[in-house]
Amino acid sequence: MASSLSYSPVAFVGASASDLLRSSSNGISGIPLRTLGRARLGARRRDFAVVAKIRKGKKHEYPWPDNADPDVKGGILSHLSHFKPLKDKPKPVTLEFERPLVDLEKKIIDVRKMANETGLDFSDQIISLENKYQQALKDLYTHLTPIQRVNIARHPNRPTFLDHVFSITEKFVELHGDRGGYDDPAIVTGVGTIDGRRYMFMGHQKGRNTKENIQRNFGMPTPHGYRKALRMMYYADHHGFPIVTFIDTPGAFADLKSEELGQGEAIAHNLRTMFGLKVPIVSIVIGEGGSGGALAIGCANKLLMLENAVFYVASPEACAAILWKTAKAAPKAAERLKITASELCKLQIADGIIPEPLGGAHADPSWTSKQIKKAINESMDMDTPELLKHRMLKFRKIGGFQEGLPVDPKKKVNMKKKEEPIRKTSDLNIEDEVKKLMQQRLDAKESSVMPPQSDLDEMINKLKREVDREFFEAVKTIGLKDRFVMLRGEFSKLNSEDHLVHPALKDKVEKLRDELNQGLPAAPNYESLKHKLDMLKELSKTKSLAEKNYKASTLKQEINKKFAEVLDRPDVQEKYRALKAEIENSGASMVQDLDHGLREKIVKVKKDIELELADALKSLDLDVEVVNSKVKKLSEQQTSFSDVKVKMQELNEEIKEGIENVIKSSDLKDKIELLKLEVAKAGKTPNTVSKNRIAALEQQIKQSLAAALDSSNLKEKHEKLKAEISKTIESSEGLDGSLEKQYAKEDDSTYAEPRVEIGVNRTFA
Repeated sequence: MASSLSYSPVAFVGASASDLLRSSSNGISGIPLRTLGRARLGARRRDFAVVAKIRKGKKHEYPWPDNADPDVKGGILSHLSHFKPLKDKPKPVTLEFERPLVDLEKKIIDVRKMANETGLDFSDQIISLENKYQQALKDLYTHLTPIQRVNIARHPNRPTFLDHVFSITEKFVELHGDRGGYDDPAIVTGVGTIDGRRYMFMGHQKGRNTKENIQRNFGMPTPHGYRKALRMMYYADHHGFPIVTFIDTPGAFADLKSEELGQGEAIAHNLRTMFGLKVPIVSIVIGEGGSGGALAIGCANKLLMLENAVFYVASPEACAAILWKTAKAAPKAAERLKITASELCKLQIADGIIPEPLGGAHADPSWTSKQIKKAINESMDMDTPELLKHRMLKFRKIGGFQEGLPVDPKKKVNMKKKEEPIRKTSDLNIEDEVKKLMQQRLDAKESSVMPPQSDLDEMINKLKREVDREFFEAVKTIGLKDRFVMLRGEFSKLNSEDHLVHPALKDKVEKLRDELNQGLPAAPNYESLKHKLDMLKELSKTKSLAEKNYKASTLKQEINKKFAEVLDRPDVQEKYRALKAEIENSGASMVQDLDHGLREKIVKVKKDIELELADALKSLDLDVEVVNSKVKKLSEQQTSFSDVKVKMQELNEEIKEGIENVIKSSDLKDKIELLKLEVAKAGKTPNTVSKNRIAALEQQIKQSLAAALDSSNLKEKHEKLKAEISKTIESSEGLDGSLEKQYAKEDDSTYAEPRVEIGVNRTFA
């Protein structure tokens, strides 16, 4: 706006200061009217201009409509609410696990479209697809994983706090401000009525689109929001209004400004105040409840959760990033955190679950709101004097702990090293358990039904833990705990780095072992340790025997199966029938009556079958040797092969013991350790110097062993046994494959059928 006027400087001489500063209501721009009159009469004139600019401001969008409907639901004051129905319908958002349902929906739409275009009857196909869709929807939403429920709770089209409030209340008036300078839109508070009774409602409000989410700060309150909720709590407590809170936030807003304004103090003040309010408090988790930001309005007498809501101290992504160093482990973290409604009810953190319709991620809130309204009415039946005690006991009973349980080694890697108290098991109890287990296995053996191996493994692991505990207690009582722990730590470090044990460290271990062997009998718990160790050995032996029997039984079944396959072959059966017919046609009643040609033919057929059986066994990766048994009664002067075998085993044991005694000597022992170190240092491509050192050490070790063995009588025993074996072979009958030598002619002779020896220690008839 601009205006121009002429004036004379002389004309203002008679004007007072109050006249010049007088309001513009008496003139223009603070200049009195009479002064303007004088200016026009002045002789001298000078032109000047006064310019005033009005800044154009943003037009305020008043929520009150021009034609307010007095009969609107919630009363005429509801027109003041900024929460209006969206002009544009929200865009559908499909979660990853819902894609099969979307595909079925598209199929149903396509079939209906085809039916409309062609005029054909596709009602059967449509009904079938709809039934399939309903069944898939039911199966999907009744078997949701924790991370899928997290995604549903975060769904952008999920009903918000105000959606539920306007659905369950007859009237609702929103109250604003924390009386500290700001109204945080992320927390909404107000008074509403249900069935004529007034309630104070407060809750986290997320946006329904991007614009609203930015305005509501994605449902993350600042300290002003929590102080606004605190003010309304005092208001409700003063007037006796029950408080109903709705929780739906990923957490309190954690920016620098919020911390400067006292975010932690605001949350803590709310927690303390809520435990002292004398009105009933009901909290309902309608989406996600994140950490202290949710708990700041969640200290209630009853905590209810929608079926697909979650309540957690840290989001699955944050937990996965901390524990597994990657957010991709969020599904695993969600399962471990126990954040779903059903899990929290089992832990007695939540008091009830409000069911949701199938597809509750973006369902109409009217159905769910009916369930919420019913739950609120049921939760208000509390006596006022007992409210404080009830609220305190609810939170006092949450949680639990266990003492004395061994820690998983994987979890113990980054834990502070300390002695964990281990629950001591009574010796009598564990002995009774072992006896009971052994008796069960004996009874099962008689009934040919073996018990599961897991019980035996569990008992062995339990005994191992007990033996370790008893051993550690014994080491502590004899004063060797520090040295034992130190050496164990050094060995663990070597094992983790794949290093060879240094001779000096090995000497320390040998010395500590000798001291332990000498000192353990003096420990107070030595008898208990020995008893448990004996039980452990017995159970380990039982387990080893059971595994060996199982392997032998399995192998025998496989062998019998292979033998049956060979013997049932048509060509083998044909040979057998032909040979049997020839024997019957010869008219001989005994083997000796058969002619030479038929005997040789029998031997040939037998050898062919033995070779077939041997090939079948070789297919099972077995070492096979076909042996023909000889006459049992041999000459008394002749040494049997079994005796020679026993002597060979005894000599092998003596040689082995002699070598071990030689190796235990300090000189040879050090040479062997040095050889290991040289080989490890040389690696896969040793240089010439390393090769020479290794060769020299190997030569020295061989010479020391040879000298030690020559000094003993082992060489003489070896030569003597060698001569005895040669003599036995010469005196024994040769196996030329003839039928006459295989079967003796004497009537009182005893025969044994051929057998197949497999491997070293396994023989099957």
